[in-house]
Amino acid sequence: MSLLLLVPLAIVAVRADDVTGADKLLCASAQLSACFDDGECMPLPPSAVKVPPFILVDLAGKKLSTTPASGEDRTSPIRNMERADGRIILQGVERGRAFSLLIDEASGALTAAVARDGVGVVVFGNCTPAPAAR
Repeated sequence: MSLLLLVPLAIVAVRADDVTGADKLLCASAQLSACFDDGECMPLPPSAVKVPPFILVDLAGKKLSTTPASGEDRTSPIRNMERADGRIILQGVERGRAFSLLIDEASGALTAAVARDGVGVVVFGNCTPAPAAR
């Protein structure tokens, strides 16, 4: 199943963290809005677009994925990745949708966007280094 609906992460209270040098991140959203080609924009709950509470960003493996606690097994490949000027920029295309994520390394602040025909979703959120697997 595509993770592109996952990019607009779930709304949860998570504090951003310094992610400089981290290869795996755990991210969650603070705000999510959808805009439509008629000019209307509105905030939406993550459940309206089937968004799990957290996503794992695997920079070394170049993929976004759900966490085991979500009960889902969704993954999307990262096609372009750049780490420059204190920012991590990730981009991909899957199932007719384009996504971009920008993560500030010093603060862990996340800005993400997903575009598909007639709809754009913008997310502001937070990331922290992912805990080591057990």
